Amino acid sequence: MIIRCIWEHNGNDTLLYAESPAGAFTRGASLEEAIEKMPQEIRSFLECQGKPVPANIKIEIAQEKASDVAICDADSDVLFESEKQPLTYREYEELKRLVLQSAQDFEKLYQSIPDQTKSCLPSRKTFYGPVPRTAQEMYIHTKNVTAYYFGEIEVDADNGDNMLSAREAAFRKLEQQPDYLQNKIFAGSYGEDWSLRKVLRRFLWHDRIHAKALYRMACKTFPNASIPNIFCFPF
Repeated sequence: MIIRCIWEHNGNDTLLYAESPAGAFTRGASLEEAIEKMPQEIRSFLECQGKPVPANIKIEIAQEKASDVAICDADSDVLFESEKQPLTYREYEELKRLVLQSAQDFEKLYQSIPDQTKSCLPSRKTFYGPVPRTAQEMYIHTKNVTAYYFGEIEVDADNGDNMLSAREAAFRKLEQQPDYLQNKIFAGSYGEDWSLRKVLRRFLWHDRIHAKALYRMACKTFPNASIPNIFCFPF
């Protein structure tokens, strides 16, 4: 199985994204390190989605983006060339299903944590402020990109109180636009280009980043609790 990947980097720091399955990614201090991690990430991602897992995976770099953003903090501003193409209704429905399933899985993981205000992690800051430490902080941060992501493609959404219901409401507003499957390119905030395909991929990617952090934190903070590995992380 050949996985086409997009290489975004700032100096030596690397974010490597799979073009498909959308949302799969690795990080590394070099491209080589990120490539080495990608086969395991693909297997984990496909297992989480209940899809067949290939025995052999080959990585192919399809696009490169040198970025000024803080890749080491998992920031990103790349638009894939493949994210400029219109969507079929079938493609859209499948990606939408995955985005909503991801939100539902994140909710289940969050609800499984015994104390959502407790964390063993030390305080840490990045350029955008304090890193979320507790389950509650991680949940709010992950939920609260809904208005931002949809707003970048001119859909007036809000973050709501619940991750899943907020996304469902945003999708309903999106679908009121007669040409949404044309996947128009929007000049968004901070000089970043967006499309509907990118929004769908960013939800899956962002959920996975913070679900991984949430799962790791919960296992360390509550070693005697049964925290479900809903996202099938390989650790």
